Amino acid sequence: MNVILIAGGWSDEREVSLSGAKKIHSALIELGHDVTLFDPALDFRNLLTVAKNADFAFINLHGTPGEDGLIQAVLEKGDCPYQGAGPAASYLTLNKAASKQVFTDKGINTPDWQFVTCIQGVNTPLELDLPVFVKPNKGGSSLGMSLVKKAEDLPAALEKVFAMCQSALIETFIPGVELTCAILGEKPLPLIMITPKSDAEFFDYENKYAADGAEEICPAPVDDSITRSIQEQTLTAHKALGLTGYSRGDFIMAQDGTIYLLEVNTLPGMTPTSLLPRAAKHIGLSFADLIEELIRLGIEARGN
Repeated sequence: MNVILIAGGWSDEREVSLSGAKKIHSALIELGHDVTLFDPALDFRNLLTVAKNADFAFINLHGTPGEDGLIQAVLEKGDCPYQGAGPAASYLTLNKAASKQVFTDKGINTPDWQFVTCIQGVNTPLELDLPVFVKPNKGGSSLGMSLVKKAEDLPAALEKVFAMCQSALIETFIPGVELTCAILGEKPLPLIMITPKSDAEFFDYENKYAADGAEEICPAPVDDSITRSIQEQTLTAHKALGLTGYSRGDFIMAQDGTIYLLEVNTLPGMTPTSLLPRAAKHIGLSFADLIEELIRLGIEARGN
Protein backbone atom coordinates (compact mmCIF):
# COMPACT_ATOMS: atom_id res chain seq x y z
CA MET A 1 0.00 0.00 0.00
CA ASN A 2 0.89 3.63 -0.40
CA VAL A 3 1.12 4.78 3.23
CA ILE A 4 1.65 8.32 4.45
CA LEU A 5 3.34 8.43 7.84
CA ILE A 6 2.17 11.63 9.54
CA ALA A 7 4.60 12.81 12.21
CA GLY A 8 6.20 15.92 13.61
CA GLY A 9 3.59 18.66 13.85
CA TRP A 10 3.88 21.86 15.84
CA SER A 11 3.12 20.81 19.41
CA ASP A 12 5.65 20.71 22.26
CA GLU A 13 5.76 16.94 21.70
CA ARG A 14 7.18 17.25 18.17
CA GLU A 15 10.49 15.54 18.96
CA VAL A 16 8.75 12.58 20.63
CA SER A 17 6.60 12.22 17.52
CA LEU A 18 9.58 12.25 15.16
CA SER A 19 11.49 9.78 17.33
CA GLY A 20 8.65 7.26 17.23
CA ALA A 21 8.20 7.77 13.49
CA LYS A 22 11.66 6.38 12.77
CA LYS A 23 10.79 2.96 14.12
CA ILE A 24 7.33 3.03 12.55
CA HIS A 25 8.87 3.90 9.17
CA SER A 26 11.21 0.90 9.39
CA ALA A 27 8.31 -1.39 10.32
CA LEU A 28 6.18 -0.17 7.43
CA ILE A 29 9.05 -0.83 5.00
CA GLU A 30 9.52 -4.27 6.55
CA LEU A 31 5.83 -4.96 5.93
CA GLY A 32 6.27 -4.12 2.25
CA HIS A 33 4.55 -0.71 2.08
CA ASP A 34 5.61 2.34 0.13
CA VAL A 35 6.02 5.04 2.75
CA THR A 36 6.00 8.83 2.49
CA LEU A 37 6.73 10.91 5.58
CA PHE A 38 4.38 13.87 5.94
CA ASP A 39 5.06 16.60 8.51
CA PRO A 40 2.05 18.91 9.03
CA ALA A 41 4.34 21.61 10.43
CA LEU A 42 6.06 21.87 7.05
CA ASP A 43 3.33 21.13 4.50
CA PHE A 44 -0.12 21.30 6.13
CA ARG A 45 -1.71 23.05 3.14
CA ASN A 46 -1.21 19.92 1.00
CA LEU A 47 -2.55 17.35 3.47
CA LEU A 48 -5.90 16.86 1.73
CA THR A 49 -4.24 16.41 -1.66
CA VAL A 50 -1.78 13.89 -0.26
CA ALA A 51 -4.58 12.04 1.55
CA LYS A 52 -6.58 11.61 -1.65
CA ASN A 53 -3.63 9.81 -3.25
CA ALA A 54 -2.82 7.49 -0.33
CA ASP A 55 -4.19 4.09 0.60
CA PHE A 56 -3.68 4.62 4.33
CA ALA A 57 -2.38 7.20 6.79
CA PHE A 58 -0.48 6.14 9.88
CA ILE A 59 -0.68 8.97 12.42
CA ASN A 60 2.11 9.40 14.94
CA LEU A 61 1.36 12.84 16.37
CA HIS A 62 1.02 13.92 19.99
CA GLY A 63 -0.81 16.94 21.33
CA THR A 64 -2.23 19.31 18.74
CA PRO A 65 -2.50 18.68 15.88
CA GLY A 66 -3.12 14.94 15.96
CA GLU A 67 -4.76 14.12 19.25
CA ASP A 68 -7.27 16.95 18.78
CA GLY A 69 -8.86 15.27 15.73
CA LEU A 70 -7.88 17.93 13.17
CA ILE A 71 -5.69 15.63 11.06
CA GLN A 72 -8.31 12.88 11.22
CA ALA A 73 -11.01 15.25 9.98
CA VAL A 74 -8.94 16.24 6.95
CA LEU A 75 -8.09 12.61 6.19
CA GLU A 76 -11.78 11.73 6.20
CA LYS A 77 -12.43 14.48 3.66
CA GLY A 78 -9.87 12.72 1.48
CA ASP A 79 -11.42 9.27 2.05
CA CYS A 80 -8.11 8.09 3.47
CA PRO A 81 -8.39 5.48 6.25
CA TYR A 82 -6.20 5.82 9.36
CA GLN A 83 -5.67 4.08 12.68
CA GLY A 84 -7.21 5.05 16.00
CA ALA A 85 -9.95 7.41 17.10
CA GLY A 86 -12.02 9.68 14.89
CA PRO A 87 -12.18 13.49 15.11
CA ALA A 88 -14.91 13.89 17.74
CA ALA A 89 -13.63 11.17 20.06
CA SER A 90 -10.08 12.48 19.73
CA TYR A 91 -11.11 16.02 20.68
CA LEU A 92 -13.17 14.84 23.66
CA THR A 93 -10.42 12.61 25.02
CA LEU A 94 -7.63 15.16 24.65
CA ASN A 95 -9.56 17.54 26.90
CA LYS A 96 -8.82 16.19 30.38
CA ALA A 97 -11.64 18.09 32.09
CA ALA A 98 -14.17 16.83 29.54
CA SER A 99 -13.00 13.20 29.64
CA LYS A 100 -13.09 13.19 33.44
CA GLN A 101 -16.78 14.04 33.24
CA VAL A 102 -17.28 10.95 31.09
CA PHE A 103 -15.33 8.79 33.58
CA THR A 104 -17.51 9.97 36.46
CA ASP A 105 -20.68 9.41 34.43
CA LYS A 106 -19.63 5.78 33.89
CA GLY A 107 -18.81 5.23 37.56
CA ILE A 108 -15.04 5.23 37.10
CA ASN A 109 -13.01 6.79 39.91
CA THR A 110 -10.83 9.74 38.95
CA PRO A 111 -8.97 12.10 41.30
CA ASP A 112 -10.83 15.24 42.41
CA TRP A 113 -10.12 18.08 40.04
CA GLN A 114 -10.54 21.77 39.35
CA PHE A 115 -10.64 23.43 35.92
CA VAL A 116 -9.01 26.87 35.65
CA THR A 117 -8.84 29.08 32.56
CA CYS A 118 -6.49 31.93 31.78
CA ILE A 119 -9.56 34.20 32.07
CA GLN A 120 -9.84 33.24 35.75
CA GLY A 121 -6.11 33.84 36.10
CA VAL A 122 -3.21 32.59 38.19
CA ASN A 123 -4.69 33.85 41.46
CA THR A 124 -7.76 31.63 41.26
CA PRO A 125 -8.47 30.21 44.76
CA LEU A 126 -7.60 26.55 45.18
CA GLU A 127 -10.65 24.37 45.88
CA LEU A 128 -8.71 21.17 46.63
CA ASP A 129 -6.50 20.04 49.49
CA LEU A 130 -2.74 20.18 48.92
CA PRO A 131 -0.67 18.69 47.42
CA VAL A 132 -2.00 18.92 43.87
CA PHE A 133 -0.81 18.39 40.33
CA VAL A 134 -1.18 21.31 37.95
CA LYS A 135 -1.09 20.38 34.28
CA PRO A 136 -2.20 21.66 30.86
CA ASN A 137 -5.80 20.63 30.22
CA LYS A 138 -4.74 19.49 26.76
CA GLY A 139 -1.44 17.80 26.04
CA GLY A 140 0.68 14.91 27.19
CA SER A 141 4.16 13.61 28.01
CA SER A 142 3.83 15.39 31.39
CA LEU A 143 4.98 18.62 29.75
CA GLY A 144 4.11 21.70 31.79
CA MET A 145 3.17 19.65 34.85
CA SER A 146 3.99 20.75 38.39
CA LEU A 147 3.52 19.12 41.78
CA VAL A 148 2.39 21.91 44.11
CA LYS A 149 2.83 21.35 47.83
CA LYS A 150 2.45 24.93 49.07
CA ALA A 151 -0.37 27.35 48.25
CA GLU A 152 2.05 30.15 47.42
CA ASP A 153 3.49 28.02 44.59
CA LEU A 154 0.17 27.65 42.77
CA PRO A 155 0.27 30.92 40.77
CA ALA A 156 3.67 30.05 39.28
CA ALA A 157 2.44 26.58 38.32
CA LEU A 158 -0.64 28.06 36.64
CA GLU A 159 1.50 30.65 34.87
CA LYS A 160 3.67 27.83 33.52
CA VAL A 161 0.58 26.14 32.08
CA PHE A 162 -0.91 29.34 30.65
CA ALA A 163 2.34 29.93 28.77
CA MET A 164 1.51 26.71 26.89
CA CYS A 165 -2.30 26.78 26.62
CA GLN A 166 -5.38 28.61 27.83
CA SER A 167 -6.67 26.18 30.46
CA ALA A 168 -5.27 24.15 33.34
CA LEU A 169 -6.38 21.10 35.23
CA ILE A 170 -5.62 20.98 38.94
CA GLU A 171 -5.82 17.46 40.31
CA THR A 172 -5.56 16.01 43.80
CA PHE A 173 -2.25 14.24 44.29
CA ILE A 174 -2.81 10.60 45.21
CA PRO A 175 0.25 8.67 46.42
CA GLY A 176 0.36 5.17 45.04
CA VAL A 177 1.44 2.84 42.28
CA GLU A 178 1.26 3.96 38.64
CA LEU A 179 -0.29 1.43 36.28
CA THR A 180 -1.20 1.63 32.62
CA CYS A 181 -3.43 -0.51 30.41
CA ALA A 182 -3.71 -0.41 26.63
CA ILE A 183 -6.62 -1.48 24.47
CA LEU A 184 -5.95 -3.11 21.11
CA GLY A 185 -8.90 -4.04 18.95
CA GLU A 186 -11.38 -3.82 21.85
CA LYS A 187 -9.25 -6.16 23.97
CA PRO A 188 -7.19 -5.06 27.00
CA LEU A 189 -3.46 -5.80 26.94
CA PRO A 190 -1.40 -6.78 30.03
CA LEU A 191 -0.91 -4.08 32.65
CA ILE A 192 2.40 -2.28 33.06
CA MET A 193 3.63 -0.98 36.42
CA ILE A 194 5.66 2.23 36.27
CA THR A 195 8.23 3.06 38.94
CA PRO A 196 9.85 6.49 38.47
CA LYS A 197 13.53 6.92 39.27
CA SER A 198 14.20 7.32 42.98
CA ASP A 199 15.04 11.02 42.58
CA ALA A 200 11.86 11.82 40.61
CA GLU A 201 8.67 13.00 42.29
CA PHE A 202 6.46 11.70 39.47
CA PHE A 203 6.48 10.10 36.01
CA ASP A 204 7.75 13.20 34.19
CA TYR A 205 9.01 13.77 30.63
CA GLU A 206 12.53 12.51 31.39
CA ASN A 207 11.22 9.38 33.09
CA LYS A 208 9.05 8.64 30.08
CA TYR A 209 11.62 9.02 27.32
CA ALA A 210 15.14 8.75 28.73
CA ALA A 211 16.92 5.46 28.18
CA ASP A 212 17.62 5.28 31.93
CA GLY A 213 14.16 6.53 32.91
CA ALA A 214 11.44 4.86 34.93
CA GLU A 215 11.34 1.12 35.47
CA GLU A 216 8.42 -0.44 33.59
CA ILE A 217 7.33 -3.94 34.57
CA CYS A 218 5.08 -6.02 32.28
CA PRO A 219 2.96 -7.74 33.32
CA ALA A 220 2.44 -5.61 36.41
CA PRO A 221 3.00 -7.60 39.65
CA VAL A 222 -0.48 -7.01 41.08
CA ASP A 223 -3.35 -9.30 42.09
CA ASP A 224 -5.45 -10.76 39.29
CA SER A 225 -8.50 -8.97 40.66
CA ILE A 226 -6.76 -5.62 40.27
CA THR A 227 -5.65 -6.50 36.75
CA ARG A 228 -9.20 -7.45 35.76
CA SER A 229 -10.67 -4.32 37.34
CA ILE A 230 -8.27 -1.98 35.54
CA GLN A 231 -8.72 -3.79 32.23
CA GLU A 232 -12.51 -3.54 32.58
CA GLN A 233 -12.36 0.16 33.48
CA THR A 234 -10.02 0.89 30.57
CA LEU A 235 -12.35 -0.81 28.12
CA THR A 236 -15.38 0.98 29.61
CA ALA A 237 -13.65 4.36 29.23
CA HIS A 238 -12.46 3.47 25.71
CA LYS A 239 -16.02 2.72 24.60
CA ALA A 240 -17.61 5.63 26.51
CA LEU A 241 -15.28 8.11 24.82
CA GLY A 242 -16.14 6.63 21.42
CA LEU A 243 -12.61 5.42 20.69
CA THR A 244 -11.70 2.80 18.10
CA GLY A 245 -8.68 0.66 17.29
CA TYR A 246 -6.49 1.35 20.29
CA SER A 247 -5.93 3.59 23.29
CA ARG A 248 -4.11 3.60 26.63
CA GLY A 249 -5.44 4.40 30.09
CA ASP A 250 -3.18 5.68 32.88
CA PHE A 251 -4.08 4.83 36.47
CA ILE A 252 -3.01 5.34 40.07
CA MET A 253 -3.63 2.62 42.64
CA ALA A 254 -3.77 4.37 46.01
CA GLN A 255 -2.21 2.95 49.16
CA ASP A 256 -5.65 1.72 50.28
CA GLY A 257 -6.11 -0.17 47.02
CA THR A 258 -8.54 2.28 45.41
CA ILE A 259 -8.01 2.63 41.67
CA TYR A 260 -8.22 5.99 39.90
CA LEU A 261 -8.19 6.62 36.15
CA LEU A 262 -6.11 9.71 35.35
CA GLU A 263 -6.52 10.02 31.59
CA VAL A 264 -6.81 8.14 28.31
CA ASN A 265 -4.43 8.55 25.35
CA THR A 266 -5.76 8.18 21.81
CA LEU A 267 -2.35 8.06 20.11
CA PRO A 268 -0.10 6.19 22.56
CA GLY A 269 3.63 6.72 22.23
CA MET A 270 5.50 4.55 19.74
CA THR A 271 9.13 5.22 20.66
CA PRO A 272 11.49 2.35 21.52
CA THR A 273 10.73 2.94 25.22
CA SER A 274 6.95 3.38 24.88
CA LEU A 275 4.38 1.42 26.86
CA LEU A 276 2.02 0.09 24.18
CA PRO A 277 4.74 -1.75 22.20
CA ARG A 278 5.97 -3.31 25.48
CA ALA A 279 2.51 -4.62 26.34
CA ALA A 280 1.94 -5.88 22.78
CA LYS A 281 5.28 -7.68 22.83
CA HIS A 282 4.18 -9.58 25.94
CA ILE A 283 1.27 -11.14 24.02
CA GLY A 284 3.56 -12.13 21.16
CA LEU A 285 3.28 -9.14 18.83
CA SER A 286 6.53 -7.77 17.44
CA PHE A 287 6.64 -4.05 16.68
CA ALA A 288 5.94 -4.77 13.00
CA ASP A 289 3.06 -7.06 13.99
CA LEU A 290 1.60 -4.25 16.08
CA ILE A 291 1.83 -1.79 13.19
CA GLU A 292 0.21 -4.31 10.85
CA GLU A 293 -2.64 -4.89 13.32
CA LEU A 294 -3.26 -1.16 13.73
CA ILE A 295 -3.46 -0.80 9.95
CA ARG A 296 -5.89 -3.72 9.76
CA LEU A 297 -8.09 -2.20 12.45
CA GLY A 298 -8.00 1.18 10.72
CA ILE A 299 -9.04 -0.26 7.37
CA GLU A 300 -11.72 -2.35 9.07
CA ALA A 301 -13.16 0.79 10.67
CA ARG A 302 -12.76 3.21 7.76
CA GLY A 303 -11.89 1.29 4.60
CA ASN A 304 -13.93 2.07 1.51
